[in-house]
Amino acid sequence: MLAAFAVSQSNDDPLSGLEVGERPRPEPRPGWSVVEVRAAGLNHHDVWSLRGVGLPADRLPMILGCDGAGVDEDGNEVIVHAVVASPDWSGDETLDPRRTLLSELHDGTLAQYVAVPTRNLVPKPAGLSWTHAACLSTAWLTAYRMLFVNAGLTPGATVLVQGAGGGVATALVQLGAAAGYRVWVTSRDEARGARAVEVGADRAFASGERLPERVDAVMETVGAATWSHSINSLKPGGVVVICGATSGDAPGKAELTKIFFRQLRVVGSTMGTRGELERLAQFVSQRGITPVVDGQIPLADAREGFARMVDGEVFGKVVFTV
Repeated sequence: MLAAFAVSQSNDDPLSGLEVGERPRPEPRPGWSVVEVRAAGLNHHDVWSLRGVGLPADRLPMILGCDGAGVDEDGNEVIVHAVVASPDWSGDETLDPRRTLLSELHDGTLAQYVAVPTRNLVPKPAGLSWTHAACLSTAWLTAYRMLFVNAGLTPGATVLVQGAGGGVATALVQLGAAAGYRVWVTSRDEARGARAVEVGADRAFASGERLPERVDAVMETVGAATWSHSINSLKPGGVVVICGATSGDAPGKAELTKIFFRQLRVVGSTMGTRGELERLAQFVSQRGITPVVDGQIPLADAREGFARMVDGEVFGKVVFTV
């Protein structure tokens, strides 16, 4: 079967380890299902794997990909939940210390077929296209949990999204707007900020710019470069929800005095549960949300999509059609 997979790793030249070619089709096994993939999304996780982060070299070659939607052996249209918990784990899969994501221990979704635990399959709403269903499993699920599970917000709240353009950021904007939040974004690129406004943000500001008023919550994916701005932007009692640190995890100032004096909350957030993915899919379908797609690319041309992500040119999601 055709697949996009890692054969080697390089922090300086991640694309050097990417191959698109034939891999063995997964075999059925008890408790698992083989899904015929119709569309699969690209994530920064896939590029990090090629850089050697989170994927041990002794597991290569590894088919990449966490996002995917397709048809199972019984003809059901499904979305794949990428968090693979231990066989005996019950409850929130993200809290399992032995959890993995697809493409870390088990082959991922950037292929014609993928094998996943049957309990990881979520029904695809009939009104949701394959392309949009393939956007949801990672970035959109991360955004859903940040906004609706960990932030503790109510409609009418003001939310600041640090950074504009990535998969999580665009999902935060679109989901927040649909839920009745006032969403502000920051960006180093004025054009990307303007595009964020086009897809639902109320206002866009330059990175580090002083806001006209403090916000109820900050969605933080950037890390060190924006940490002080995030803390300074919060109302007393506000919350910063952090799901990543693309600029590093060691800010110049921890801002501890401001955090305790103003009684701010700092909440970590990672992916989401199967149940949250199912509710996300229903919410997107029922509200008619159209996830921003940077481009649809045939899986055979996957290198093109990876190159766009490595070069920082992506706004929204890259989806590979299979």
